[in-house]
Amino acid sequence: MSKLFEPTSVGTIPVSNRIAMAPLTRNRSPGAVPNDLNVEYYRQRATAGLIISEGTAITHQAQGYADVPGLYKSEAIEGWKKVTDAVHAAGGKIVTQLWHVGRISHTSLQPEGGAPVAPSAIAAQSKTYILNPDGSGAFVETSEPRALETAELAGIIEDYRKAARAAIEGGFDGVEIHAANGYLLEQFMRSNSNQRTDQYGGSIENRIRLTLEVVDAVTKEIGAEKTGIRISPTTPANDVSDPDPKAVYTALVEALAKFDLAFVHVIEGATGGPRDVLPFDWKALKSAYRDAGGKGAWIANNGYDRASAIEAVESGYADLVAFGRPFIANPDLVRRLKDDASLNPLDQATLYGGGAEGYTTYPALA
Repeated sequence: MSKLFEPTSVGTIPVSNRIAMAPLTRNRSPGAVPNDLNVEYYRQRATAGLIISEGTAITHQAQGYADVPGLYKSEAIEGWKKVTDAVHAAGGKIVTQLWHVGRISHTSLQPEGGAPVAPSAIAAQSKTYILNPDGSGAFVETSEPRALETAELAGIIEDYRKAARAAIEGGFDGVEIHAANGYLLEQFMRSNSNQRTDQYGGSIENRIRLTLEVVDAVTKEIGAEKTGIRISPTTPANDVSDPDPKAVYTALVEALAKFDLAFVHVIEGATGGPRDVLPFDWKALKSAYRDAGGKGAWIANNGYDRASAIEAVESGYADLVAFGRPFIANPDLVRRLKDDASLNPLDQATLYGGGAEGYTTYPALA
C-alpha cells in the first residue's frame, strides 16, 4: 500500500492518511453561522486525513462573500462545535482556515456598508459573490478599498489571535492561516497591491512583516503545533502579482521555519488552474524551508491526481497532498483513490450557494 494511505502526524494532530481536504468556499452558512447542512457535509468527508475547513471570516470586516461562515459570533462557534463533533465522531480531524479577505469584498458585505480594507487604496480587478434583494446570488465587481492605517494593524493581528482561540473553543484540532489567493495577507506580500511607505511596505522584509506577526500571535495563543499556513507564490488570483515571487516566498518560508509550525500548505501554480502559470521551483522552496530548520508537514496542492499524489509522497517531496474540487463531488474520495475507482463528475452549477443539492447529495461508493 502506498504511503499516501498510511497514517502520520501533522504537528501534534494524528491523521489516518496523507490526503488533505483543501478549503472550499460553498456559501451555505447564512448569517455567517454554520448549520446542520454544513455538519452533514463535513461529516461525509471525515475519512480525509485532515480536513481544512472553508475560509472562515475572523471578523465581520474580514468577510468578502455572502453566506460564508465566521468565528466572530457565539452562535458561529456553537455551530462549528456541531461540525467538529460530527467529524471527530466519524474518526476525522479538522482545522479551520482563518480568513481576512482584505480588498476582495463589497460594501454590502461590510459593517455599516463601509469600504473594504487593504494595504493600499487600489481596487482589485476581481469579483465577489453577494446576495440580491430577492435572495438570489450574483457575482459583482469588488468595491474600492481604503488603505489600512499603520495604527490599525495591531487590531488586525489581535483579530487573528481571537479567532484562533475561538476555533479551539469550537472544537477544531488547529487552524490554517490563510496567506494565499490574493486575500489580505498576500495583498501585503505582493508589490502590485502593496504600495505602502511605512514598515509594512516597500522591501520584502516589510511586506512579509504582517504575515509573520499574525503567525507569531496565533502560535503564542494556541501553540505552533496546532498552527499551519497556506501560501500561493505564483497565483494571480484576485489580481495579485510580484516581479520576483521566488525572493518573496523564499524569505517568507525561511522566516516561518523558526515557528515550528504544524504544516505549510502550498498552492503550486494558479489556484484551481494551471500549475505552470509562472516558472517556479517548488522543490527549492521546500528545501529553503527545511534548510532554515522548518519541520512542519509540507502539504502540496493543485492539480494532483492519484498517480502524482502517490509519487509526491513516496518520493518524500510532500508529506500530504491536498485535493479540492474532487472532494466536493466525492465525499469518499480517500476510498476511491485507494481503490483506484472512478470519480463522480462535478456539478458546476451548484458550487456556490443553494441547499443540499450538489452539497450533500453526491453518492459514495456502494
